[in-house]
Amino acid sequence: MEKLNTPDRFKHLASKWKDGSITSEETKEFAAWYNADQDKEIFIPEQFAKDLNSLNKSMFEAILLKIKPTKRVSLWPRIAAAAIIMVIFGAGIGYFRNIAHFNGIEQIADRGPGKNGAILTLANGKKIYISDNKTGVLASEPGISISKTADGQIIYTINDRESAPSSGFNTLQTSNGEQTQVRLPDGTVVYLNSASSLKYPTSFTKKKKRMVELSGEGYFNVNKDKLHPFIVKTERQEVEVLGTQFNINSYAGEILTRTTLLEGSVKITGKNKIIKVLKPNQQAINSATKMEIVDVEAQFFVDWKEGFFMFNKENLESIMKRVARWYNVKVIYEDPKLKSEIISGTISKYETISSLVNVLERSGLATFKIDKDVVTISLKK
Repeated sequence: MEKLNTPDRFKHLASKWKDGSITSEETKEFAAWYNADQDKEIFIPEQFAKDLNSLNKSMFEAILLKIKPTKRVSLWPRIAAAAIIMVIFGAGIGYFRNIAHFNGIEQIADRGPGKNGAILTLANGKKIYISDNKTGVLASEPGISISKTADGQIIYTINDRESAPSSGFNTLQTSNGEQTQVRLPDGTVVYLNSASSLKYPTSFTKKKKRMVELSGEGYFNVNKDKLHPFIVKTERQEVEVLGTQFNINSYAGEILTRTTLLEGSVKITGKNKIIKVLKPNQQAINSATKMEIVDVEAQFFVDWKEGFFMFNKENLESIMKRVARWYNVKVIYEDPKLKSEIISGTISKYETISSLVNVLERSGLATFKIDKDVVTISLKK
C-alpha cells in the first residue's frame, strides 16, 4: 500500500472519493492517515452543520486550497475524505475528535470491521469462497472465464459468444461482515453489501432482457444497452433500466424496499402493479401496499460502497441494523425508546466497533457496552 505522505497523493485520493472511483484499499489508506496522530478537537460552524451536503463540499474545497507540501493541514482539510469521522447531532454545532479514546465505553472484547468476501455458487453447484487473498482465475465455464482482481472485483469475461451458455445461473452471496463486487458478463458492475445475494445468468447472450435477482442491498452501475433492458427483481418489485446507476435496499424481513437513483432514470413496477419512474436524487419507498417517491441526497444511500456509515436524520435502530450486518454483531436495547433517537453524520466503516460506537456515544443519547459479538445500548445515566 502506498503511504499517504504527499499533498498530491492526498488530493488525488480526495478527488477519487468525491467521484466515487476510490478502491477499498485506497479507502483504508485514507482511513489510516486520518487516524494517525489525531489529538485535536475540531469545531464545525453552525451554518455548515445545518446542511451536510454543503459541509462535504466546503471541506473538499478546503483540501484543494489549503494543503501545503511542508506539513499536514489540521482541522477542516483533515475531515474531507474517505476516513471522515464526522458526527453532527441535531441541527446545531458538532465536534470531531480522535476516536481512539473510548470515553468510558465498557469493552470486554473489541471487534474489527468487515472485509471483502463472498461465496460464488456456479451453475453446476460448485461453491467457491471469495477472499482478499484469492486472485486470478476462479473458474471456467463454456465460453466464459471468471476471475478476481487484486482490488476485489470478480470479473466475467466472454471468450466465445457462440459457445457461451444461453441458460444457467450463478449466485454471489455475502454473509454478515462481508461485501463484494462483480462485473457481470454484459459489463455491468454490481457492489453487494453484507448479508446479500445476487443471482444472474452466466451469460446474457441470446437474451432479450438482462434479468438478475437481488436479496439484501446492491449498488448497480448498469452498462448501457438500449436493445436489452436490465431488470433487477426483488421480493416486492422489478426495476428496469437501459443503463444507469442506482441502489436497492431490499433485505428479507424488512418492511420497506428502498430504490435510490444517482443518474439517468429507472422504472419501478411493484407487486401491486404500481409503476413509478425515478429521477436522480429520488428514492422509491415500496411497501406491501403502496409506493412513495421522495427527494433525497443519494450519497447517503451509497455510503456503504464508499467505506462509510452516513446518517441523515436517521433513527438509531436503522443505523445499528447496518452496523450489526457489517460487524456481525447482535444489538440489544435496554430501553426500546432509544431505537427512535435521530442522528446525522458520517463515520468510517474501517474502524473497530468500539471506535464507531464511541463516536455515537458522544451524542449523549445513550451508553454502549461491547461484549464479544453483542452490543448493549442503554439510556445515558
